Amino acid sequence: MHIPDRKITRGFLLTILFCIVFSAKAFAVDAGAKAPAFELPGQAGTVSLADSAGSVVYVDFWASWCGPCRQSFPWMNQLQEKYRAKGLKVIAVNVDARSEDARKFLLQNQAGFTVAFDPKGTTPASYGVKGMPTSFLVGRDGKVIFRHQGFNEAEKDNLEKEINAALEAGK
Repeated sequence: MHIPDRKITRGFLLTILFCIVFSAKAFAVDAGAKAPAFELPGQAGTVSLADSAGSVVYVDFWASWCGPCRQSFPWMNQLQEKYRAKGLKVIAVNVDARSEDARKFLLQNQAGFTVAFDPKGTTPASYGVKGMPTSFLVGRDGKVIFRHQGFNEAEKDNLEKEINAALEAGK
């Protein structure tokens, strides 16, 4: 039996580790990056990020089984209503494998904003989403302003301040 040279083994392991770290970071969409484009079926036709060019867009990834997602819907309704005239557009992308699960959720949780469906999960994968809900604020220039994971009542005011600042900055 041949035992590999220790330097070769260490080098190989470091190379593998570097590739894992680099590839994980490459798939995350952070502030300042161009928001990945998407075109998905929605409740009222095709939903495309490109159609929202010039608006500030709050892109929220959610699932029917997610408790915090259920809590975020009334808040996103309020945001859309309050800031629509200033140029905010809320797009909620559902990631359920079965769209009927999402539709049942929507019967109980009204959405006064745009809803899209991505049962294959390609859009959240392109954004590097790791948990539900995860949201991204996209500026009028198409670049991500911030990324936020989870939903907590205590965070609403800070999120809204960020959204308002983005709306004011892009007038």
